[in-house]
Amino acid sequence: MSNNQTILDLAKKTIKKEADAVQNLVSLLSEDFSEAVNCIIASKGRVVITGIGKSAIIASKIVSTLNSTGTPAIFMHAADAIHGDLGTIQENDVVICISKSGGTPEIKMLVPLIKRGSNILIGMTGNTQSFLAQQADFVLNTFVDEEACPNNLAPTTSTTAQLVMGDALAICLLELKGFSSTDFAKYHPGGSLGKRLYLRVEDIANTNQKPQVNTETDIKKVIVEISEKMLGVTAVIENNKIVGVVTDGDIRRMLNKYDNINGLVAKDIMTSNPKTIETDVLAVNALKLMQEKGISQLIAVEGKNYKGIVHLHNLINEGIL
Repeated sequence: MSNNQTILDLAKKTIKKEADAVQNLVSLLSEDFSEAVNCIIASKGRVVITGIGKSAIIASKIVSTLNSTGTPAIFMHAADAIHGDLGTIQENDVVICISKSGGTPEIKMLVPLIKRGSNILIGMTGNTQSFLAQQADFVLNTFVDEEACPNNLAPTTSTTAQLVMGDALAICLLELKGFSSTDFAKYHPGGSLGKRLYLRVEDIANTNQKPQVNTETDIKKVIVEISEKMLGVTAVIENNKIVGVVTDGDIRRMLNKYDNINGLVAKDIMTSNPKTIETDVLAVNALKLMQEKGISQLIAVEGKNYKGIVHLHNLINEGIL
């Protein structure tokens, strides 16, 4: 067997083990999961998530997911908690403690300190007979048969199970809270994801030049207008209304059709009834329209008023495509 094939076989075996473990989580869900979700929804505080080792890394990721989907959360490292960070937990907070074994020294020291207050404690563990499980108000069972590690030592399958359980928790909270794509945009204003959710046509059109000619504009001036405004198109205006556009394509077709372009004006070669889009429409919808129509520019309008051009390159530069 080649070395490459051995590598692929090992990779497949790892993925299969982790996939089986994730699938098994479905059978491990219980009323405790539902009660944990309801408890978090009813809480007036945050979700404080803690753990040690690799579980702490998973806890941090779940915190990030919750925050981005409308559930305020904060990470507290279990080791730091017993050395001063326990004050992170406020009166109305719900605490989730993540531990595969549920019985590490840090967890055994931390849990009684949490229970000393009035906070609800949710334990996420692979051992339902552990110290953590026995002390928790609700238990999220993340049991796995074995780690993907051949020595059954390195946290691999178990941390994947924890991560998936955290995602299930976040999505349930998102759905029950009615968290919408608009809400999502508020928490993700940067990057391409945020732009797909909030960037509008007017935001792009306002940054571009605004090419326009009238129906009687000499064709050479039309070419200059298209060239200078660098959008590959110009709107054709008559009586303050958009009656057509002249694109780079129209220019090429004109040159193929006419040996002599002297005397030609915009209306002779323009494309009538161009595709338009309202300025308050999301830019991602402009992209969809361009893709549907096989075009690279749209006329931005506000009612019947010409506001500018949106070009495919704008959308690419913004990271929307």
